[in-house]
Amino acid sequence: MTKVTKTLHEKLNMIQTNLKVHKGQMNSFGGYKYRSSEDILEALKPHLKEHKLILLFSEETNELGGYLFVATKASLIDETGEVITSTSSAGIDPDRKGMDIAQSFGSSSSYSKKYTLGNMFLIDDTKDADATSNPKEVTKPAKATKKKMTEAIMGLMMTSIKAGNDGVVSERMNDYTMTKIQHKQLSAAINLATLPPL
Repeated sequence: MTKVTKTLHEKLNMIQTNLKVHKGQMNSFGGYKYRSSEDILEALKPHLKEHKLILLFSEETNELGGYLFVATKASLIDETGEVITSTSSAGIDPDRKGMDIAQSFGSSSSYSKKYTLGNMFLIDDTKDADATSNPKEVTKPAKATKKKMTEAIMGLMMTSIKAGNDGVVSERMNDYTMTKIQHKQLSAAINLATLPPL
């Protein structure tokens, strides 16, 4: 009897079909359970071993339109060297309240990794009535609040304008509360960037 070798796509499909990841974390503020990237990785390990697969991550930090973000790439590799990848990104707020810069980057990295894993292994992480502490009480989404324009963000926006990303910065200005002087400086820089060369 010949042994049937599964392709990487078939192995991934089996994992996607059979993987169960419990929501092992509790958000005490929101009153709901959720999965962390650690929960997902712990549930994945037996499947990876069974199918003789390895999972590797790489990350890079980028800036676009004055915003920092971390991009995470997961590579699923079988013994033949065949690879399937999945990527996800998460924004980094260097001024996140209650966190230093390393914690802010680490938090965004974990978030990006979690969603990269969710994309690859088809893990649904939406909150529903069953996920809240009181199933009859489903909270409305919080209203978006504007962030305060900091000197660091102002500097990133000015750099982005000079790099030709004035349209993106113009759109993002509405996401921040700023002083009249800050608004005037950014508007002037955008206007200069859109002037035709002499």
